[in-house]
This record gives sequence, C-alpha cells and structure tokens, in this order.
Amino acid sequence: MHLPWQILDWFSRLRSLPRSREAARHRLRISCSESHEAILSFGGVLERGGVIHGGAVKLLSLQSALACSEEKFNLLYLVSSAQPEFPVELVSICKDRGIKFVWNQNGVGYPAWAESGAELHNAPMRRLRAASDYIINQSEFCKSSANRFLGPCTAPSKTLLNPVDLMRFSPPTFPNPRTPLRLLAMGTQNYPARVNHVIDSLSELRRGGVDATLTIAGRLLWKDAESDVAGHAAGCGVERFVFRVGEFTQDMAVSLYRSHHVLIHPKYMDPCPTVVAEALACGLPVVASLSGGLPEMTSASCARLIPVPEDWNAMHTPSGQEIAESIADLLPNLAAASLAAREFAIANFDSKAWILSHKRIFQTLLHGSTAS
Repeated sequence: MHLPWQILDWFSRLRSLPRSREAARHRLRISCSESHEAILSFGGVLERGGVIHGGAVKLLSLQSALACSEEKFNLLYLVSSAQPEFPVELVSICKDRGIKFVWNQNGVGYPAWAESGAELHNAPMRRLRAASDYIINQSEFCKSSANRFLGPCTAPSKTLLNPVDLMRFSPPTFPNPRTPLRLLAMGTQNYPARVNHVIDSLSELRRGGVDATLTIAGRLLWKDAESDVAGHAAGCGVERFVFRVGEFTQDMAVSLYRSHHVLIHPKYMDPCPTVVAEALACGLPVVASLSGGLPEMTSASCARLIPVPEDWNAMHTPSGQEIAESIADLLPNLAAASLAAREFAIANFDSKAWILSHKRIFQTLLHGSTAS
C-alpha cells in the first residue's frame, strides 16, 4: 500500500526540521548584490563535497565564467535535477531580497519511473518553476514534459541543450584500434533493464562473431545492483568481457570516452543526458532510445536511435537484440560516424556559446528588458 504523497512529504519535512532550521540561520546572511554584472549563487550545490555529477556538472561551466557568491549575489540559479536542500524556502528568501531567480528545467516525475511518488518530485518543482523569473529548458522535451506534468508557466524561457567543454572533451590524438570493439555504457544507472539489455547486446554481438568488450561506468542505484549485473553477465557467458567502473570524475570521464568506440545509452525518456553530449564531443557515435531529448541531441550521421513507444506509465527499454543490430549497422562506417559525432558536438554543445547565451539572459534580467 502506497501512502499519499502529501503524507510522505509531511514526514520528510518533519524529519528534516533540524536541518531546515540550521539552513535558515545560514541564509540570514544572504543579501542582494548591487553590482551591474551578474553575481551567481547555486544554493550551495557545488559546496557539498564529493564528486560533482549529473545536473550539477553544468554549473561548473558557469562558475568558471562568472562571479559567484553564496552570500551576496543578484541571481540565484537552480537546476531541477541538482537542487539544494529546502529550495522553496531559499527562493522565497531571495525573492524577498530582490534577487532574480533562474530555473534550469530538466526532467519531471512521471508514473513510469516515479510511480506513486511522482507528485513528490513534481510538487516542489511546480512551485519553483512558477516562482522563476526565467526558465532555461534543457531540451524541448524538457519543456513539453514540464508543461504536461507541472502545468503552464508564464515566465520567459529559452531552450539550451546541455554544454560541453570542447577543449577538454575531445577525441583521442590517435584513433583506437578497431578490435576489440569497445562499448561504453555510462552515467547513473537507475534501473536494471538499462544495464542488463546492454549486456545482452554484447552477448548478441559476440555470438555473431564481433570481438567486443563492454565497460559499465557509473553508480548502480537499485537494490543488489552489483551482484545483479555480475550475475547477468555470467548468465550470458560474457563476464570476462564486461568491465565495471564505479563513480567517476570529469577527468576519468574523458579517459573513458577516448578509450572506447561507441556509447550505448538505452535509458527511456532521458530528458537531456550530458553523457551523450560528452561522448559525441569525444568522437563516440551513440546507440540510444528514440525518446526524451535524444532526437534533439543527435543526428543520423552519428547515432542510431531505436524506436520505442511514448508511454508515461511504463518503461520501454530497447532489447539487447535491437541494440546489437544498431551497433552492427554503425560498424561499416564507424570512422565517418566518429567524425560526424565531433562535428555535431561542435555545432550544438559548445560551452562557450552556452555561457554567452546565459550572460545575455542574466544582463537582460538585471536591467529590466525581455530576454530572447
């Protein structure tokens, strides 16, 4: 039996009350900067310690290009998938002090993956999005799914695909040897089929005579995931060809991309996966699900997208056979697809262009006209 989301939310707020009070005391120091230039706060997201990953990675680009402060600033910038603790309260404090609020919209909670907890994700997002002075949508899919599950919003908005530092994420100096074919599944792996179907595809390829290996990199989030994945690889007879890498840094990510040939990303309805943009920038063609933001983030010259139904109530992950067939389709033109991947990334994911767009939006917000 599932408790209503309102009751779960109440229990969560009760448990976090001491931390909430402590955060409120720290936030008493917040004030609005009088600078004519943008001074950003990310709500302390980059000060938590540990590896920066997921939605917070893009904040590093802004941090390196603009002045930042967590006490005296004129713009609060929050990402829906990397929120600070008690974001609604933080936004309220900032709005009271005349600080502008920019909301970066990633995905939303929908029944297929969030089940009865969807509204636990969506209720605070709905309030934050409604309070924003400007919305950055990570993809048109992010915008449409937010409108569907969070409702319409009157704030001005712009769609900006997630950025990549093209100097840092670049192809290897010398191409990798063609054999063995090195496949990469990378990112936070949040449900079994996303990983096990990739292992199935490796098995299919090897049975078809392709000398291939698979690296699975990133956290596995379901119960007993490590033993589940190891057992599945053993059951398919490919355990000797599957390599496991846990949580990784940005420097490790570059090395992983450069040492592989193809990224496999079968996650269903992924809104705007940075891992795909980074892989393309490093010259890796992509095999993925034809869903979420992937059609906006790839082209036929550098990717194979596997058709799946659009279904908000059930997950549809491509099968191992479908993934293997798509990889096999890439192989005759792998070198050309690699060049096309890099070219597509240059045209669509340049962090310099992303930062410039943000600077224009920030200046417009601070000086009172409408950003475009």
